[in-house]
Amino acid sequence: MTQSLSDLTQQLLVVAKHAGADAASAVAVDGTSISIDVRTGALEKADRSEGTDVGLRVLIGQRQACVSSSDTKPDTLRQMAERAVAMAKEAPEDPYIGLADPDQLAPQVDASSLELCDPTEEPDPAALQDDAMRAEAAALRNKDVTQVQSASAGYSRRRMHFAASNGFSRGVTRSDRGLSCVAISGHGTGMERDYDYDSRIFQADLRDAEDIGTVAAARAVERMNAKRPKTGSYPVLFDERIAGSLIGSLLATINGRTIVRGAGWLRDKLGEQVLPKGLSIIEDPHRRRVSGSRMVDAEGLATKRRAIVDGGVLTGWTLDLATARQLGMESTANAVASTGAPPHPSLSNIALTQGAQSRDDLVKQMGTGLLVTSMIGSTINPNTGDYSRGAAGFWVENGEITYPVSGCTVAGNLRDMMMTLVPANDARPHLTHVVPSLLVEGLTLAGD
Repeated sequence: MTQSLSDLTQQLLVVAKHAGADAASAVAVDGTSISIDVRTGALEKADRSEGTDVGLRVLIGQRQACVSSSDTKPDTLRQMAERAVAMAKEAPEDPYIGLADPDQLAPQVDASSLELCDPTEEPDPAALQDDAMRAEAAALRNKDVTQVQSASAGYSRRRMHFAASNGFSRGVTRSDRGLSCVAISGHGTGMERDYDYDSRIFQADLRDAEDIGTVAAARAVERMNAKRPKTGSYPVLFDERIAGSLIGSLLATINGRTIVRGAGWLRDKLGEQVLPKGLSIIEDPHRRRVSGSRMVDAEGLATKRRAIVDGGVLTGWTLDLATARQLGMESTANAVASTGAPPHPSLSNIALTQGAQSRDDLVKQMGTGLLVTSMIGSTINPNTGDYSRGAAGFWVENGEITYPVSGCTVAGNLRDMMMTLVPANDARPHLTHVVPSLLVEGLTLAGD
C-alpha cells in the first residue's frame, strides 16, 4: 500500500530527532504530469512523469541543513536524517532561523473552498492530443501563417504535505490544465512569431483550442513587415500580456531576502509614494480557482489579504519568519518551501488597481509612441532600478496603430516609470498577477 504523504513527513521528523536534530521540518510531494506536443497534424512528443520527492530540514541550535531524495524507503529516510544532522553541525550559525512558535500556527481550516484541484478524472492523452491538433489546425487556417512552431497541451496534479516538529502539519492538492499555440507568419528573414495560451485549474474553465490557435495566428500575422521605430523619448504602452513583468520588477525588489541584504531600488522607500495616488497592489491568497492561493504558508502561518502598496504608498515587505526576525518585523506569512531548500518569502496572488479606460483608449491618449506586445532579454539593475529590455509591438502615430515594430530597446528607470503608470481596465481576473495594460511616460526608445 502506498504510504501517505502525511506519514512520510512524520517519519522524517521522527528519524531527524533520533539522529540528533533539535528541530526539523519536512515536505513530501507527489504528482503526475502529462505533456503532448503536435506538429504538422501528427504527434511529435508525449511525456508522462510520476514520482514522489521528500525533503528534510534539520536545525541544531542556530545551524541548519537541508537534504532531499526521491527514494522514500525507511532506510533512505534514516540516512537522509543522519546526513542532514552531520551537515548542520558544520554549517555557519544563523541567529534568525527557526520554526514558528506553536502559538503562531494557523488553526486547522478547510482549504477546499479555494478549489485548487479539479475533481474530474485525469484527461486521456488522446484528448490532450486532440486539443493540441485543433489549436494547430485553427492557426493554419489563416492563409498568412506559414507554419505552426508548436501546439501543446498538458495536465498535472500534485499533492504536497508540510510538517514540522512544532506541531505544524498541513497538506494540499493542486491541478493544472494548459494549452498553447505558437504560430509563424512570413518567409525567410521576414518571418514573425507570436502565441496564445491558457492555463486553468479546472478543465471546464479552459478556453477553446480553436480560439487559442486562431488568436495565435492573428497575432503572428499582425507582426508581418515589422520595422524599427524612431529613436527618441516617447510614451510606451505595455500590453496586458507583458505588463505583469513590469509590476513584477517592483515586487521582486521588496522581497525580504533582497531587503535584508540592503539591496533593492525601493529599499529606502517604505512608507513613501512609489506609485501614482489611487493605485494599490493587493495580495489576496484566498482567491478561488487561482493557482497561487493558499490558506497557510509553508511555515504554518495563516495567510491574509493585505495591501502591499496602498494608494500609491509602499506599506511593507514580503517576509517569512527568518527575514522578519532579521528586520525586527512580523512575518507576512509569505513563506514557500521546496524539498531541497529552506523556506523563503514569495508572494501569492496580487492585483493592481485597474483604470477606467480600455487599452484602445490609452492608445489614443498616448498620441505618438510604442505599444509593446512582447519583450526579449532583460537588463535590470536590481539596486538602482535602471531598466533596459528588447521590445516588439506596434508604432502609434496620432493615436492610431500604424505599423508593426521589432528590433528596438526600451529604457528608463523603474523609480520614475512607476510614478507615471496609467492602468487600463483589461486585466484577466483568473491570473495570479492581475495586471492591466500600463501606459508609461517618457521612456527612451533605441531604434533607427
